[in-house]
Amino acid sequence: MTHGSHDYVEDPRNRDILIYVNGAMKRREEATVSVFDSGFILGDGVWEGLRIVAGHPAFLDTHLDRLYEGAKAIAMDIGLDREAMTAAIHATLTRTTCTTACMCA
Repeated sequence: MTHGSHDYVEDPRNRDILIYVNGAMKRREEATVSVFDSGFILGDGVWEGLRIVAGHPAFLDTHLDRLYEGAKAIAMDIGLDREAMTAAIHATLTRTTCTTACMCA
């Protein structure tokens, strides 16, 4: 079998995850992006991977600095200011059972 950069190992913890989409928590099969979204059409996007330690995002301010700087560099409006993004991250963490893992913001 051929292996490439998109290979992955199935993780059963991801089977029932909830995903924050536009202010709502969605099950993975309900978490969709519009085909008119520029990230879908053009591949535009920025993201940060957050390490969660004891239920809290490590180095959150540094990650948010990079996230917003990256968005600014490509003239992307994230749609949430820093305070709202922080609240969304914490709201997501309260709905999950993961206490030590990675998540994307």
